[in-house]
Amino acid sequence: MTSLMPNEALVRLVAVGAVLLALIVWQRVRPRRGERSPPRRNLRNVALVLVSAAVVRLLVPLAPVAFAVYVAGRGWGVLHSINAPPFIEALCALVVLDFAIYWQHRAFHHLPLLWRMHRVHHSDTTFDVTLGLRFHPAEILLSTLYKLALVAAFGFSAATVLAYEILLAAFALFTHADIALGPRAEAWLRRVFVTPDWHRVHHSVHPDETDSNFGNILSVWDRLFATYIPQPRGGHLGMRIGLTQFRSANGQTFTALLRQPMAPTRRPR
Repeated sequence: MTSLMPNEALVRLVAVGAVLLALIVWQRVRPRRGERSPPRRNLRNVALVLVSAAVVRLLVPLAPVAFAVYVAGRGWGVLHSINAPPFIEALCALVVLDFAIYWQHRAFHHLPLLWRMHRVHHSDTTFDVTLGLRFHPAEILLSTLYKLALVAAFGFSAATVLAYEILLAAFALFTHADIALGPRAEAWLRRVFVTPDWHRVHHSVHPDETDSNFGNILSVWDRLFATYIPQPRGGHLGMRIGLTQFRSANGQTFTALLRQPMAPTRRPR
């Protein structure tokens, strides 16, 4: 893994791109809801993630993986002080980072200023794999700074951070994909991991369902902190996706998505 560090951006792009293509095919072959997404919507969501990546690259000198190299060179972080074996570090990183991202997700829902940024993700009216790319640049910037703080505090290695970054991005695509897993596979997987059916509840138009199922990779956090709703009240095939405030075509243009954090908040809390 260490030999991959100089090309970490390319490695991440290839890995996540392969997951994206596989899920696009899966959606076509075995969809859960079978929604047909207009090509321009998919292009908007892809364009948004490209703009977000450009903003972060422009404003943040070091990506999380490069920052992990910097941190290691200075011996910062809890793990450096205890000299943990690689397996323990990797396990610790998965648990700690996923736990931290769970609370970040809750903060983006419950703090009004952060919700203004995050609702760009929730205002999409279609649930499929490109929704996993749809985040406002301001949210991605704050999330990146948050991860840098975690890397500095715990001293995760560059290889571990790269692996987690790929896993997090892959799960963002997987949990938003319109794919049918089958009842048995769904039941077994959600014992440990977040599944598309699990996460779809989170994109309901009903505020109580929107404010549930915050997990990103591991499903344990929602069970542990009582934010788990097993099924949407409208059923997976009949539920409405998105926010009632942003359903018009004018509210879904690319420029409208960039301006959306500035729009008034009318969501009941």
